[in-house]
Amino acid sequence: MEFGYDEALVEAGHRAGLEALGRDGLPESGAITAHFREQYEPLFWVPGTLEEIEYPGLVRELLGHFGIEVSDEELGRFLEAEHAAWEPARTLGSTTHALLEALRGRELRLGLVSNAFDPGWLLHRDLEQMGIAERIDFAVFSSEIGKRKPHPEIFERTLEALGVSPEEAMFVGDRLYEDVRGAGEVGMTTVQAVWFRADEHPEGREPDHQAFTQMDVLNIADRLQEGLARRS
Repeated sequence: MEFGYDEALVEAGHRAGLEALGRDGLPESGAITAHFREQYEPLFWVPGTLEEIEYPGLVRELLGHFGIEVSDEELGRFLEAEHAAWEPARTLGSTTHALLEALRGRELRLGLVSNAFDPGWLLHRDLEQMGIAERIDFAVFSSEIGKRKPHPEIFERTLEALGVSPEEAMFVGDRLYEDVRGAGEVGMTTVQAVWFRADEHPEGREPDHQAFTQMDVLNIADRLQEGLARRS
């Protein structure tokens, strides 16, 4: 899934969140967005940061700056409405389902590891609505464990859930730092998804393989499976 950052959606999300609170006398969404951009937005772009932002707490603090105190239930409504406003930014590749089904047809266990600060309950619902959840065995987001890729914990959590060792696992990702370096340092075979993004990062790592199309992923998986079979 591709996520496209859109500045216009920042205010749209805040506006939707305020509307979800259902109160009178709230400040304009533009004022909240301006404060968010000045005080909080830079936190999302700090290079090399491994600690994930505790986003619900950040939003509660943001609203509190304007004298808006919210209950847990109201905060949930705000976050849900804000997340829904960002729907246009989330795009699923046209052949994603076919790729996942082909991999499952090879009796491979499939996991998803993603850096995302939104609450896990919203992100897992996205996977269900997009038809991803039914085609994979496990998914974990950085917001759920507090660590971002390339921190090893997020990869190790997935390996444990899938019941496979790093030497048996292949990780496909587009980013040389977060994906290739993170998975490689844990001991997984790495595949750079060049069709998705031709990424370059000075602190990245050289991938074991490059996939220029999704078909390349299948071919690499086949070769790795054959190699494991010969060694067993």
